Amino acid sequence: MPWTWQWKLPSNPLSPTLLAEGLGTFCLVLVVGCAVTGPAPAPWAPTAIAALLMVMVYATGPISGGNLNPAVSLGLAISGKMPWLQMLKYWAAQLIGAFSAALAYRCICAPNYVMVAPILPFGAGSCFVAEFFYTFVLVFVVLNCAASKRTNPGSDPNQFYGLAIGFVIVAGGHAVGAVSGAALNPALALSLGNTSGKEIHWCWLWCVAELLGGASAAGVFRLLRREEFAEDATDETLQAHEPGLLVSSAAEFLGTFVLAFTVGMNLVSKSPSTAFSAAAALMCMVYSLGNISGAHLNPAVTLAVLLRGKCGRSKAACYVAAQLLGGLLAGLSVAAFQGVSANRRKSIQLTMGKHYGLWQASFAELFFTMILAYVVLTVATKEVPAEWKTKQRNAYFGLAIGSCVTAGGFAAGSISGGELNPAVSLSIYMANVVNPGHLGIGPFVNLASFVFFELLGGALAAGLFRLTETGAGSAAKDDKVPVEEPKEVLDA
Repeated sequence: MPWTWQWKLPSNPLSPTLLAEGLGTFCLVLVVGCAVTGPAPAPWAPTAIAALLMVMVYATGPISGGNLNPAVSLGLAISGKMPWLQMLKYWAAQLIGAFSAALAYRCICAPNYVMVAPILPFGAGSCFVAEFFYTFVLVFVVLNCAASKRTNPGSDPNQFYGLAIGFVIVAGGHAVGAVSGAALNPALALSLGNTSGKEIHWCWLWCVAELLGGASAAGVFRLLRREEFAEDATDETLQAHEPGLLVSSAAEFLGTFVLAFTVGMNLVSKSPSTAFSAAAALMCMVYSLGNISGAHLNPAVTLAVLLRGKCGRSKAACYVAAQLLGGLLAGLSVAAFQGVSANRRKSIQLTMGKHYGLWQASFAELFFTMILAYVVLTVATKEVPAEWKTKQRNAYFGLAIGSCVTAGGFAAGSISGGELNPAVSLSIYMANVVNPGHLGIGPFVNLASFVFFELLGGALAAGLFRLTETGAGSAAKDDKVPVEEPKEVLDA
């Protein structure tokens, strides 16, 4: 008989879940260390880290949940999605993986090293807020896209959770990378900070801010998705749940604040990737809040959805008010950061680019806002086809919507700034009012013109949608949708 050789692996004495957490965190920290000390080209370092986080979340998600971050594990535990003892085990695995990777990257990249500390002229307070806020965003996205039974039911899971989680790093990395380094992960901060041998006390402040961010995300998740915590909640009841007007308006406020704050912080740090960072923030919020409010996050989009017949007038008015309030507060927050930045004497105005007139900038805003609103209508407002086996919305809707900002932001950035959103335009103008800089406050007519043409772009998108969808039989169906929704009950 022919002889055959078989290789049998010995039984694994370690928990596969803990091993997956350690491995994923090891890979993440190693990539961060190499990308930062390399250094990778500035526009691409956050993208490289985001890509690694995304693929490791997809790779380890079916095994351990793909936490790879103590703040994420804490948020899951507070939300009742993970036992507390399991959280402590995950912390141990994540820290072991992180410190092992830190030692490995020091060998590979010596004599270079990563120091966890404030990036001057920013101080401890600014760095604490930066790490807190974007860790909050990261954990909030994890909870909504991966842990939510309504967004990711076990019987019909979504496919976008890893994409949404990873791209938080693109948003936060470009927005506050020049403030605190955008660690957004206690295991990352502690391992890189302690192995640098330089000012190691700062990494503990980062760790506290990030854990508080994770805990706060769990609290907001519970407020916006209270139905998930009902004792009688099932996949069927959760899918049929309709959030109240107060909750959906709060979701619009939060999502718009994240988007506008990300845009503003990119402008303060003079990032070359503002459009990409803003697109990532929009995509993450659309995926996280889509089944709460529709995730318009833009008055022009809300106008388009209203004219399409998928939103009533009273709801649209509440949404626009929440979006403008989010943009306003984001502008004030950005102004506070700019006031302690190296660019505090420079003016960040809402204005057209050099050699362009106001009418050219306004038409650029109209055209690219129309594209954005049209894409929202086509990919996010249609019913799931009855013949689909899954009842989940298509997996690409958030990516498609966010990519409109990438396209429009880079294409029109040198003409108008590529805001494509009245709330973002208001945010930039308000930050300029608080912090005028050496050029003073920009003309109010710029804000008025941009907002008008952005809203006009939303209205044109609704008309364009009607024209292009008529052949598919959508228009006749849409005509039956009432303009005013039934009376809604505000959440207590």
